[in-house]
Amino acid sequence: MSPVAVKSLAGRLSNAFLAAGAVPVEAEALQPAEVLLDLYGEDIRGRAYVTDDPVDGEQMLRPDFTVPVVQMHMKDGAEPARYTYNGPVWRKQEPGAGRAKEYLQVGFELFDRHDPAASDAEVFALFHEILKPYGLRMATGDVGLLAAAIDGLTTTARRKERLRRQIWRPDRFHHLLDMYSGKAENLPTRIALLDQVEAKGAKAVLKAAGPLLGVRSEAEIMARVASLQNDATTRPIPENEVEALEELLALHGPAADALQTLRGVEDRLNGFAPAVDRLEARLNAMAAQGVNVKTLPFEASFGLTSLEYYDGFVFGFFDGETPISSGGRYDALTAVLGQGRSIPAVGGVIRPDALAAIGGVA
Repeated sequence: MSPVAVKSLAGRLSNAFLAAGAVPVEAEALQPAEVLLDLYGEDIRGRAYVTDDPVDGEQMLRPDFTVPVVQMHMKDGAEPARYTYNGPVWRKQEPGAGRAKEYLQVGFELFDRHDPAASDAEVFALFHEILKPYGLRMATGDVGLLAAAIDGLTTTARRKERLRRQIWRPDRFHHLLDMYSGKAENLPTRIALLDQVEAKGAKAVLKAAGPLLGVRSEAEIMARVASLQNDATTRPIPENEVEALEELLALHGPAADALQTLRGVEDRLNGFAPAVDRLEARLNAMAAQGVNVKTLPFEASFGLTSLEYYDGFVFGFFDGETPISSGGRYDALTAVLGQGRSIPAVGGVIRPDALAAIGGVA
């Protein structure tokens, strides 16, 4: 479909969000890189286009709209608030991937502290209604369930924090979980280092290694060695808790059935029940919006490869394996960008170019 036709489709999608009560907003194409680097770390450089401005310093071409919309709302937005936007975003792609580096994004964001479950249901039902004519495959999940399960593990706060940081990197997450549960042995080089430290002391080992060549200071290196020593003497995560976590990660099926399975898991993880209660409240709210939760797909690990600001409900619509729409809840992001304030928030985006490529409604 031609660029003109894609823009026309984007306009119709935007009108649907306007009809749902959203206020149209804009965002600058160039965003301060500092904000995005603080949120996502240096990994974001591999996905975004970065440039230096002689006045404003390091800038990034907008990788999506959510961050600038949250910043705008947290500065002076009324509550509750519904926003929509329609414009280009830029993402680096792997060589040969065949995916567009620049494409339109049409989205809807809802800020409302009254009833998060009802807000989740409102946003999902809106996207479901708009995209229903296209016959897309649906997917839903809940990042908050995994975070709550990690919080319930019998292990140190440091290990829990490291696991939470790797939620968005499944391979690293499973590697850490295997190490912390005793399923994987420590690296030989790490074992050798710890043996030397135990025999000679950390300062002596560091001195024998020669001058510092990297960016870490001596204090940072000593702190890292201390954390490795602590890990080496910490008891493994109990097997029954690891099994419950792995059962959660493997959960895939109708949402109503998943709820019943999770009720069976909650007794094995401390403090996990409230997260399951939130899922049940969301499904009840979705049912009230006309969504069939008995057939709605649910996958506990869905959404773990997106931008890392989602911390609760997540959803997506696909043509085969091609993503057409995605969204979710990002309460923690509003706290990070709100300078001490926060508000429950949920939203989603549609890619008009991907939607147009499958044909569909004129």
